[in-house]
Order: sequence, then structure tokens, then C-alpha cells
Amino acid sequence: MAAAAPVAHPPLHGARLAVAAVALSTATFMNVLDTTIANVSLPSIAGDLGVSPSQGTWVITSFAVANAIAVPLTGWATQRFGQLRLFIASVLAFVLASLACGFASTLEALIFFRVVQGFVAGPMIPLSQALLLAAFPREKAPTALAAWSMTTLVAPVAGPILGGWLTDNLSWPWIFWINVPVGLVAALFTARALAGRESATRRLPIDTVGLALLVLWVGALQLMLDKGQELDWFASPFIVGLALVAGIGFLVFLIWELTQRHPIVDLSLFARRNFSVGVITIACAYALFFGNVVLMPLWLQQYMGYTATWAGLVTAPTGVLALACTPLVARVMPYTDPRRLASFAFVVFAVVAFMRAGFTTGADVYTLALPQFVQGVAVSCFFVPLTALILSGLPPERIPAASGLSNFARITAGAIGASVFGTQWDDRAALHHAQLAEHLTPFSSSTAQALHGYARAGLDPQQALGALERQVGGQAHLLAANDLFWISGVIFVVLIGIVWIARPQGRGAAGDAAGAH
Repeated sequence: MAAAAPVAHPPLHGARLAVAAVALSTATFMNVLDTTIANVSLPSIAGDLGVSPSQGTWVITSFAVANAIAVPLTGWATQRFGQLRLFIASVLAFVLASLACGFASTLEALIFFRVVQGFVAGPMIPLSQALLLAAFPREKAPTALAAWSMTTLVAPVAGPILGGWLTDNLSWPWIFWINVPVGLVAALFTARALAGRESATRRLPIDTVGLALLVLWVGALQLMLDKGQELDWFASPFIVGLALVAGIGFLVFLIWELTQRHPIVDLSLFARRNFSVGVITIACAYALFFGNVVLMPLWLQQYMGYTATWAGLVTAPTGVLALACTPLVARVMPYTDPRRLASFAFVVFAVVAFMRAGFTTGADVYTLALPQFVQGVAVSCFFVPLTALILSGLPPERIPAASGLSNFARITAGAIGASVFGTQWDDRAALHHAQLAEHLTPFSSSTAQALHGYARAGLDPQQALGALERQVGGQAHLLAANDLFWISGVIFVVLIGIVWIARPQGRGAAGDAAGAH
């Protein structure tokens, strides 16, 4: 079938543009919210389904991996079915999968429905971005990117708050059921606001081998990261086998995709320097950002005595400055080199990480929340410039594929970051526990003082030893978290140098990201 002529729809204006922007942003917010809404609910989910907290983290990573695998299909599916039609179908399928997640009675069932939920959500983020850029006048592209970025950055922060409140006041299934009314409303208003603006379609062969290889190596890599600690890493033949499958599968995938006429992933985009640098920096930064987003609520609930609601509230301040500053960033984007804004964001991220590295077990709510508040500045200067850098100079027909590939890298990096942070947190905690225990001999004065204090509190010797062990465990996990915060800060500093490898972007670069309509 011959390719249809590209459809160039005029920009929207007035109320219809506002409705379209809100509807698309709401659907994106719902999608991204589900990457973190389960974070503070993991203890409740694990307890209700009779599994360990470490197994409960699969609820997060299974969604992220399936989502990442589906994202690169956006380019092909868009040309086959149309941007608007595919977006609305994705939203409705996401609603059905969310409903099923809430009714899951076993961990296996919940993970299966989370995989389905993540897969059908794949096209939503890149298509919401493409539809927004097509609806806005070219000169207002920074405003469109800002609206989109606010949802993708505030949602991970709002997730723990909403998830904590729903878990404490209702039950954990409601963290999924909340998507049902939101998704239905978003789909309805998107369909009405963008009626008659469907993109051109054509029949294209699907790269089934490339898709199978993508599923193989990404799935093997994530399973290796999730199961590695439980199976003692490379002492396990199963982990060694997964590593070989992931490594060989990735190499074969690269060779296959680079030689196909209709690849499932358009790797030729990496020939563009700014695309490559933008994707690398946004993936690395998001891995650190998401790893911290997952780690904070777990530490607060397991070792600081916070409820799910309060753990969510402590992480909330990030959204305050993010909401306030993102519109300002959009205004200065046409007149500022995106590399400068991204560098500023990485500096603030590094400062925040170093602030967290000084946490103690006696830290109050203000001390814990202050870095979250400061981080909002970095969040507002993070996605907008890097997205503009990634999409700069691309024609409109390549934006969905470019957005899909960059979001695949970002989401995959986030899932890997969550797994690595969780694994390293436990490993570093075990190391610190051993080091602390060396100083708690039966003959040391510190041990005697601690046990005497517990005895005065009315604990018998066995209870006192248990309390001392919990105290040491809490201190060990704090030190382990501080290690990860410190490493995060160092890597953010390194990213400042990487982003400057990109070509300079002059005035109007952000607008060029939108392409010609």
C-alpha cells in the first residue's frame, strides 16, 4: 500500500487548545503516576499477598520494563493506526488493566496485570508529546514541552503521596482503581478536542524478530537485576545464564536493527549528536532520580517509623518548586542554550544528593523534606531542555519515533536504577551492619550501656538484644542510603560535562524541537 501523504493540521487556539492540553497531560500524569504510586504501598501489598518486600518491588519493575519494551513500538504503530486513534486505545486499555490489577489476589496475577498495564501504556507518553506539539503553534513549542514535562516530573512525586493516603485510608487496590475515572475522562476529552486531526496511516511490516530480541534482552537484564541478590549473583548459574542472554541478545539486537529496512527501533537517530547526548544524559539522570524516589519511602517506612501517608508527604515538597518554576523555564527556553539549564539542574540535583548524604536517624521532618523542596528547582530545569535537545532539528514525522526511543531509554534506565538502588542498599547495609557489630561485643561499654538502657525500660535480656539488633540494622541501612546519595551526587556532577558534548543550540532551539506543522 502506498504511503499516504502527510497530514498537516493547523495549530489549535483558545478553549479547544486548552482542553486538548489538559486532557493529554492528565492521561500522561495518570501513566507516570503508576511508576511510583505503588512505592509506599509495597509493605501493604507484600503483607496482603504473603510475599517479602523484596519480591514486592517486582510490582514496580514489571510495569517499568513492560512499558519500556512497548515504547519503541510507537513509531510503527503510529504509522499503522494513527496517532490519535492509538493514543485513545492505549488510555482505554490502561484503564481496563488498572481495574484488573486492583482485583489481583496473588503476586503472580498482580505482576501479570502490571505487565499488561505497562505494555499498553507504552505509546501514551511519546504520543501525548507528539499530539501536544502538533496542537500548539510552533512559537509556543516551549510552552507545550513545559506542560508535558510538568506531568512527567510532578507525577512521580505525587505518586507516593496519593498512594500512601489511599493505602492508609482505603486499601492498596485503590491505587489502581483511581485510574478508572481519570482515564475515561481523559480519553473522552482528548477524542473531542482533537476530533478530525488524525495523522496519516500506511501499512508497514512489523519487525517481529527485532521485537522478540528487544523483549529477550531487556527482560533478561531486568530479571537478572531483580533476582541477583536473592540468588547470590554470579555464584548462581541462573544469573550467569541471564547475563549471557542479555549481553548476547543486546548485541544481536543492535546488528539486526541496523540492517533492517523497517526496524522496530530507529537506531539511526543516534547518528545525531544532540539526540545521543540528550538520551544518554536524560537516561542516567532519571536512573538516579528514580532510584532515589524509590529508596526514600522504603527507608522512611521500614527504619524511620513513618506511615505510608507521612512517607509520601515528606517527598511532596519537590512538586512545589517544580510547578512554580517550570513555566518560567518555558519562557526563557527560546533565549537560552538548553545545555546551560540542564547543567544548572544537575548542579542542584548534586547539592540535594549531598544534603541527603548527611541524614541521621534523628533527622526530623524538616530536615528530610528540605532537600525534596530544593530538588523542585532541578526538576523544573531537567526535562524541558533535554527534551528540546533530543528533538531539535527533527522533522515532524520522526518525532514519535525519537520520543519513543528516548522514553524507552529513560524508562529502562529508571527500572534499572530502582533495582540497582534496592540491591546496593541491602548489600551496603550488610557491610555496615558487620562493621557496626564488630564494636558491639559483650564486653564493650557501648553494648553494656545500651542493654542497661533497655533493661531500665522494662525489657528482658532477650527483648533488649532484639531491640539492639533493630537499632544496629536501622543505623546500617541509614549509612547504606547515605552511600547511595553520595554516589548519586558525584554522578550528577559528571553529567554536567557530558551534556556539553552536544552541539550549541541558539535562540529558538526549543521551537525547532517541534518541527514544522
